[in-house]
Amino acid sequence: MFKTISKLNIILGIVVLLIAGFLFLCAQNNSRLQNNKKTENNISKVCFKNKCFDVEIANTPEEKRIGLMNRKYLNPSSGMLFTFEKEGIYNSWMKNTLIPLDIIWFNKDNEIIFIKENAQPCKTEQCETFGPEKKALYILEINGGLIEGTGVEVGDEVEFK
Repeated sequence: MFKTISKLNIILGIVVLLIAGFLFLCAQNNSRLQNNKKTENNISKVCFKNKCFDVEIANTPEEKRIGLMNRKYLNPSSGMLFTFEKEGIYNSWMKNTLIPLDIIWFNKDNEIIFIKENAQPCKTEQCETFGPEKKALYILEINGGLIEGTGVEVGDEVEFK
């Protein structure tokens, strides 16, 4: 009888430990996701050298899909920051985009890896895609022509505020 109770207690103890471990890992992962979302939501400016842009954050698939499509105007001090969960090769296009854009890609180290200046709206069904051959974590879109004259170039660092 005592051997049966001891074995049952050991099995029950193991099950409780496994459940506790699983719940701990879930809580850690949820906390990490919440911190990432907080960081993205706290970003309000992206700065290059001495030029800053107020940014809207596009971090959901739908926000990324729509981007700056169908906008007739973008404030010269504003832009849209596309954030991704991991670095990858992310291309852009100008489908249904009505205004020219400067598009800047940067990596996890906040280093600019590619700039597409003055990308023009696409007026056909088939639109050109463009982007870096290096992995990026963020893409910033601002009004076309603004990057020229700022001295910003590939290799520069971007600062979030």
